[in-house]
Amino acid sequence: MSALEVPTAKKVGTNYLLLKRTYKDRQMQITIPDFSQAKILVVGDLMLDRYWHGPTSRISPEAPVPVVKIEESEERAGGAGNVALNIAALNGKPTLVGLTGQDENADTLKNRLNHQGVNCQFVELADCTTITKLRILSRHQQLIRLDFEDGFHAESGDHLLQAYKAQLADYEVVLFSDYQKGTLDKLPELIDLAKQQGKTIIIDPKGSDFSIYRGATLLTPNLSELEAIVGACDTDELLVEKAEKLRQQLDLDALLITRSEKGMTLLQAEKAAVHLPTRAREVFDVTGAGDTVIATLTAAVAVGMELIDAVKLANLAASVVVGKVGTATVTVHELRSAMRQLSDVEQGIVAEERLITLVNDAKNHGEKVIMTNGCFDILHAGHVTYLEQAKSLGDRLVVAVNDDASVKRIKGPERPVNTMQRRMQVLAGLSCVDWVVPFFEDTPTRLICDVSPSALVKGGDNNPDDIPGGQCVRQQGGEVLVMEYVDNCSTTGLIRSIRSADGSVENKAEGSIENKAEGSVKNKKQQ
Repeated sequence: MSALEVPTAKKVGTNYLLLKRTYKDRQMQITIPDFSQAKILVVGDLMLDRYWHGPTSRISPEAPVPVVKIEESEERAGGAGNVALNIAALNGKPTLVGLTGQDENADTLKNRLNHQGVNCQFVELADCTTITKLRILSRHQQLIRLDFEDGFHAESGDHLLQAYKAQLADYEVVLFSDYQKGTLDKLPELIDLAKQQGKTIIIDPKGSDFSIYRGATLLTPNLSELEAIVGACDTDELLVEKAEKLRQQLDLDALLITRSEKGMTLLQAEKAAVHLPTRAREVFDVTGAGDTVIATLTAAVAVGMELIDAVKLANLAASVVVGKVGTATVTVHELRSAMRQLSDVEQGIVAEERLITLVNDAKNHGEKVIMTNGCFDILHAGHVTYLEQAKSLGDRLVVAVNDDASVKRIKGPERPVNTMQRRMQVLAGLSCVDWVVPFFEDTPTRLICDVSPSALVKGGDNNPDDIPGGQCVRQQGGEVLVMEYVDNCSTTGLIRSIRSADGSVENKAEGSIENKAEGSVKNKKQQ
């Protein structure tokens, strides 16, 4: 299915293609907003997540289970706390309300959240314990989870209601994170209070009774949670039909269904359903991915972004967070990097003027630009090794290539073997190279100064102090580095080997390419 296919195409008729094209065009225009203006009241179940890590190399003699030698432990906020952390990681301003015990785990949770930018307004109950989950991992695999929770007493809902009322007036957007641990037992009343004040209400639901969420602005169930309410949805058409009926029954403005590897489906009143494909890369752990989705979505809505665009950002954020282990957050920088990886950023051979525009855009998106230069007459393993090393230092790699005339002046009249256009085409085909640009002087100093990379790199046995353009890069705060030298691997050596294999060519070569090239390239530099 295409990225934004509308399953009601037959009903929409001729408007289908127009709608599809409009969404596609808008997807290319989405920018990441200033989340620092996102003030959000987060209310929900609080829990402390503990992780114990260690290697396992044997089976217990007591039972057929692995023995884990714990070498590292960490503590993170789970549940609604992780939702608030995701908002704070985007530079938003969350206030968090929920129930805890009056214990050490509550103090640990609060300290960690406060330290990371979350305003904690906990309701601490003397006769309750803070919900805690302990996960034991080995080699990035979760072996077991241990839950510590006793539940909350009947009066706890009243205490939460009072804390909620004290905060509500200061926020335009309220996010409820329901893990069915008892914090939101009075949720219908909480929703009514928010509606009376005209607040936007976004809810991450749980359980088999969705009637408690009636009147919310947006509900975000996953597919399993939705099917537990409406029944199996084996096709997109059936999913849209049943979900739309539920949206109307619950008087929701919108319903967003997260569908794992199938992406997301968004339904809004008086609008065609929209399907967004998953953006997930390698998946390590889906723990907390739903928290990231609703946090990013809510933060985007809180700063005025249209819902469809907010959903796209949330979808992208989910693709980042599932590549991390455990409950995790996504930063603005990670979101920008992921967005640019999926966008049609121009790559390959570019003119100098265009290169400067692309480099400046990359820098504005927080990307680190690396630059190198050379003749690259016959691309060999030495080139590939150092180019891959260079790309690993940053986000974008620029390769500047000598034109044919400058190669002849440097290497001799028999060089280059390949024309500048062919040399650039080969370089542009490497996955580690973003932009290839020609230069026409004997050195690329002027071009390097104009690009002003974060790092200038060269391969071979170059002296960093003698690399052209190095002084300019250092003055602008960058680094000058020499990558790994690959022994017995150089263009001059390859040419010598080729000519030695052909006697007729070797005779012609004597006194021409080898003598002149050897006289010009005295230091066997690996270009």
